[in-house]
Amino acid sequence: MSIPDTSGWTIIVPVKPAAVGKSRLTDVGTDREALARAIALDTIAAAAAADLVSRVIVVTDDEGVRTEFRRSRIVEVIPEGDIRGLDAAIALGAAVAGQSTARAALLGDLPALLSADLDEALELAASVERGLVPDAETTGSTLVTARAGAVWVSAFGEDSAARHRLLGCTDLAVERDSTLRRDVDTAAQLTQAVALGVGAHTSAVLAAAAA
Repeated sequence: MSIPDTSGWTIIVPVKPAAVGKSRLTDVGTDREALARAIALDTIAAAAAADLVSRVIVVTDDEGVRTEFRRSRIVEVIPEGDIRGLDAAIALGAAVAGQSTARAALLGDLPALLSADLDEALELAASVERGLVPDAETTGSTLVTARAGAVWVSAFGEDSAARHRLLGCTDLAVERDSTLRRDVDTAAQLTQAVALGVGAHTSAVLAAAAA
């Protein structure tokens, strides 16, 4: 295996198995499991295509995600195993990345994510020890960063933006309408993401349901 390029950012994406993910998307008229996996795949693909990203570590037990990226030179999928919870999964990925590289945790539910929006945030994050991008509702977090040498910390979950600030994260000046801030947990949020323009996997699942 080639040695990863540590000159760019390592993005850590925790993904629940699609069979249990996105439980609040049961009323959107499509297969929830297929939709949950598609959302994750689009998020990972956008991260892998970002110019400032040299490595993406996906922490998941979802075999569909592993199969999708099995030939990727940038995306590495590692099993979640017995670890449970977002922060524990992210910490596992951060340990694999190593403290000597710049790391960022990206939630795997951003189907409208544009690589350019992620690049913009990472460029801003380079100037702070720890960075934060709140979600569109401003209470949650979609991206948390740590520059090379910084100890990894995160506190995802309800009201995570406030907790991340207490951990020393600085809000990055990312526009409110950035695709990086539009995470999807509910039908209403999915509608908003579709209006922004979702990735190919999510579009295909939604189109199949509408046919």
